Amino acid sequence: MTSPSGTSARGAVLSYIGLRRSVGIIGIALPFVLAIGNLLLTGEGLRSSISSYYYTGMRDVFVGSLCAVGVFLFCYRYEQPDDRLGNLAGVAAIGVALFPTRPEGTVSTAQTVVGWLHLAFAVAFFASLAWFCLVLFTRDDGAPTARKSMRNAVYRTCGIVIVVCLVLAAVNAAFVPDEIATAWHVLFWLEAAAIVAFGIAWFVKGDTVLRDRPAAV
Repeated sequence: MTSPSGTSARGAVLSYIGLRRSVGIIGIALPFVLAIGNLLLTGEGLRSSISSYYYTGMRDVFVGSLCAVGVFLFCYRYEQPDDRLGNLAGVAAIGVALFPTRPEGTVSTAQTVVGWLHLAFAVAFFASLAWFCLVLFTRDDGAPTARKSMRNAVYRTCGIVIVVCLVLAAVNAAFVPDEIATAWHVLFWLEAAAIVAFGIAWFVKGDTVLRDRPAAV
């Protein structure tokens, strides 16, 4: 018979797994939902960035998804480093949602300030996600199982993708002419790749794939 404390512990574990899966699903789906949804609503092609969907009919999806991710991350409790980083990433995700990127065309001083805040929150968000993937998710007891080693390879790959996308986004902003960046939707693809990588890492962390096989009885 399972004791009440054992039932409680199992419920907590399932709660963590559910949170991780939810975060992963939102991350993987978000770029596709925004792009396809806006195409169906307006007939427009890709926007210049993921954040620019704030200024389309997909605004509620963009804001709602990021706020949901932010709340999930803020509520995520595991070990102390995870708690602290989850709080930071959660606040950053909500900040990205509530402080929109600068709109195209002429902007006011207030919109410029809000745009810089959006950028700061976005960098903090993606940097936190990269740290989750590269450092926290890859922890083990020194003798990882074969499946854990494979999961770590996925986490590290996702973390590297996020870091590379951040670096390339900075290069794009500093050196790529606006007309080229806009025509090729450079920032959109970089943001989409980083968000999907983050989603995959959390999806795997939710024991959805590559879970350890139960020990033979």
